Amino acid sequence: MNVYYGIQEFKKLENAVVTSGTFDGVHLGHQKILKRLNEVAELTNGESVVITFYPHPRSVISPDNQIVKLLSTLEEKIELLEKSGVNNLLIVPFTREFSELSSEEFIQKILIETIGTKTLVIGYDHRFGKNREGGFDYLKLNKEKYGFGIEEISRQDIENVGVSSSKIRKALQEGDVPSADHFLGRNYSLSGVIVKGKQLGRTIGFPTANIQVREIAKLIPLDGVYAVKVYYKDEAFGGMLNIGNRPTVDGTFQTVEVNIFEFDQEIYGEKLTIEFLQKIRNEQKFNGLDELKTQIAKDKITCKKILNS
Repeated sequence: MNVYYGIQEFKKLENAVVTSGTFDGVHLGHQKILKRLNEVAELTNGESVVITFYPHPRSVISPDNQIVKLLSTLEEKIELLEKSGVNNLLIVPFTREFSELSSEEFIQKILIETIGTKTLVIGYDHRFGKNREGGFDYLKLNKEKYGFGIEEISRQDIENVGVSSSKIRKALQEGDVPSADHFLGRNYSLSGVIVKGKQLGRTIGFPTANIQVREIAKLIPLDGVYAVKVYYKDEAFGGMLNIGNRPTVDGTFQTVEVNIFEFDQEIYGEKLTIEFLQKIRNEQKFNGLDELKTQIAKDKITCKKILNS
């Protein structure tokens, strides 16, 4: 997949089959659109193009510049779109200036002049341009003016999947991992670098890797203990992960710590990827380390049962 970081990098195509959107999480609904995009490209002997935006438009145009918690970092989104079989990805830096483009300017400057769009494939509710003024009806009325074909993925096709990025975010923020994983069509994941913590886990027989998630916008699920899969380099391991402020120990700030089963390596500074399977309990405060140790031993048994199932 060719990746372009800005319209100035993109080389205009002869037969571009295009879609656009934020594609946060590249969930089952997005996958419907991408599947059809690739089908049309193949049928017309063209090249598929996805236009996406970074940072998330809502984090730029919201009155208080509120950060939108994302299901996928830019790096993860690129990887997911490549796995979907897309030929070209254009990442448009989303700024306040760009947000002022009218739908007419977006069509002329981006779709026609930059990309050379011959067919546009969009979801039934997709909007573009300033104040989201452009959409399928507008394009349909003006298709002869613009000179490219338009295909809409129907409401029924999208809603039959019953999924949206906001629905997945809500599920994860409530600790409902199975629903989020179902809507994504895969396990929700996050990646980070291992940093040194207080190493308390070692003293009670459950050493943990303290994960620093560097992308501030990446959504971290609800505090609690989770059964997870852990990927280190090319190997996969089972594990149990705690998200929270460790109330039994200090309770000062949120940490993301994973105990990796059957693993005994020093990996400070290395990258881990975590896949969430199921939340097994809320974080809670115990009456001392012995009580905490007893509960963690029970948690490990529960997590192993989930992993083995």
